Amino acid sequence: MAVLKLADQPPLIQAIFSGDPEEIRMLIYKSEDINALDAEKRTPLHAAAFLGDAEITELLILSGARVNAKDNMWLTPLHRAVASRSEEAVRVLIRHSADVNARDKNWQTPLHVAAANNALRCAEVIIPLLSSVNVSDRGGRTALHHAALNGHTDMVNLLLAKGANINAFDKKDGRALHWAAFMGHLDVVCLLVSQGAEISCKDKRGYTPLHTAASSGQIAVVKHLLNLSVEIDESNAFGNTALHLACFNGQDNVVSELIDYGANVSQPNNKGFTPLHFAAASTHGALCLEFLVNNGADVNVQSRDGKSPLHMTAVHGRFTRSQTLIQNGGEIDSVDKDGNTPLHIAARYGHELLINTLITSGADCTRRGVHGMFPLHLAALNAHSDCCRKLLSSGRRFSIMCNDSVLSAGFQIDTPDSLGRTCLHAAAAGGNVECVKLLLSSGGDHNRRDKCGRTPLHYAACQPPLSVSGDSGCLWNRHQRH
Repeated sequence: MAVLKLADQPPLIQAIFSGDPEEIRMLIYKSEDINALDAEKRTPLHAAAFLGDAEITELLILSGARVNAKDNMWLTPLHRAVASRSEEAVRVLIRHSADVNARDKNWQTPLHVAAANNALRCAEVIIPLLSSVNVSDRGGRTALHHAALNGHTDMVNLLLAKGANINAFDKKDGRALHWAAFMGHLDVVCLLVSQGAEISCKDKRGYTPLHTAASSGQIAVVKHLLNLSVEIDESNAFGNTALHLACFNGQDNVVSELIDYGANVSQPNNKGFTPLHFAAASTHGALCLEFLVNNGADVNVQSRDGKSPLHMTAVHGRFTRSQTLIQNGGEIDSVDKDGNTPLHIAARYGHELLINTLITSGADCTRRGVHGMFPLHLAALNAHSDCCRKLLSSGRRFSIMCNDSVLSAGFQIDTPDSLGRTCLHAAAAGGNVECVKLLLSSGGDHNRRDKCGRTPLHYAACQPPLSVSGDSGCLWNRHQRH
């Protein structure tokens, strides 16, 4: 029931909440509407059932209350009584023909509600009146799914004893065991397995119970499943193992356990990403990454698109993890399929601290990446002014190759990419005034033309200026596609 001040409720509702049968009788005698609806279409009988008051429930029914009235969520008084775990109120309602098969808007029956709320005695009253305990709700979940999800071992036991299908699957092919494993309900997992649940069952994404337990950090369940000799390196539909998922979610205890049990620390998924790639990208994967590196994971392994774990730290700005990878032999200037180094990637995404780490460790600011662009091109194009400043100050300390000859004078601000665009062209396309000012003050030529004859002004005119980092301009994008 919604939280409202009792004093604001109609007199009949106040009397029900006060548990005063005599006051209720008097109000009914005075023609108080026994089936009056509140704003959520709940009747006084819903209130009595919610409170689990069997005496008042029967009084209202005998006075004309509609036993199977539905509120705006299609919940009946029986749903309410079960949720309150009131066996007496449930018996009263059923004795007066309450519909044990009534469904709410989520297609949940009173048995679903009983399973979710561990209303064991209520379930025992309802089950003999049902043709099946395996009715599913809108999501395809049976009462057993709800009991397992909520960790109600006794309810699971009851349902199994009454014929619940232990391997019934929901609309995503999730079994009760998947849900118990995901939530970390070890007692339920043990019970289900002992009663014949398939320990290596897969849902529509190919997740086994080990996958679900590992992804949510349920270490006790993971240990139990490993002791049952499940396949530790089983992959899901995306090629990810339990170790991939644990790394992605930063579940360091699970990662340590899986590694100790012999999980393959370098197994690639369908896109060639290993657990180390995931640990490098994860929000909370620092310790996971250390475990993997210390147990022989290849720090320079590349995905199908050529990204190393160091590239992944650059995408997500994990500068501490970038240091760990570099200290353990990570190739600082490795290139992906587009020719971009981790420094290019860090510049693209505006991670100044990581740029500093890479440069300090010897990253080449003058290495050309996609379309022959420098990291400075990408920082300027994506309007990262602080990154531009860092790259400019570092770039001046390096020589670059241009037309096959070394320019010893240092970083040349107007060196073009393969399409003739300078860093100033990129800054103009990015629309950030501060980046443009930085490059102009560093000697950028505002009259320089690219291979299509366009000056930085052409790119600036293509879109309104931005004060923060954003996507490149439409003219730059069209040019880049050629």
